[in-house]
Amino acid sequence: MARRKTENYVNNRDFLDALMVYRKEVAEAEANGQPKPRVPPYIGECFLKIATHLSYKPNFVNYMFREDMICDGIENCLQYIHNFNPEKSTNPFAYFTQIIYFAFLRRISKEKKQLEIKAKILEKSGYQEIMHTDTNKGDVAGDNRITTDMNSITEYLGIRYKR
Repeated sequence: MARRKTENYVNNRDFLDALMVYRKEVAEAEANGQPKPRVPPYIGECFLKIATHLSYKPNFVNYMFREDMICDGIENCLQYIHNFNPEKSTNPFAYFTQIIYFAFLRRISKEKKQLEIKAKILEKSGYQEIMHTDTNKGDVAGDNRITTDMNSITEYLGIRYKR
C-alpha cells in the first residue's frame, strides 16, 4: 500500500532554497555597496502562512488581536531574516516559527498590560462617569443594557483586584 504524500503549507526545502538565494543577493549587494534587496514574495508568503497557521493553535486562537499578533510575527521574521544561517540549520520553518511564537507572546503580554491599565482607569474614574446612556428616559431596554455592562465591569474588577 503506497503512502499518500502529505501536502505541507510551507515546503521546507523550497523555503530553504529561497532563503539561500536571498542571502546570496544580500551578500552581493553589500559587496557592491548597494542597499539590501527586497525580500522575495515567496519568502514573505511563507512568513504569512506560518504566522497565520500558528495563530490558529488553541493557545492563540481566541485573542481578539490575532491580526496584530500575525503582523508582529511577520515583522520580526523580516527583522531577523539575516540571522538565519543555512550552515547551522537546514530547517528555516522551525527557526521562523519560533520567532513568530515569541512575537505572539510579546504581543499578548503588551495587550494584557493595556487591559490592566484600562481596568485601573475605569476603577479610579468611577463607572457612572464612563458608562452613561444617551437613551430616552423611557427606554428600559437601553438602561438595562447599560446596567448589565456596568455590573459585568464591576464584577471583572472585583475578581481582578480581589475585592
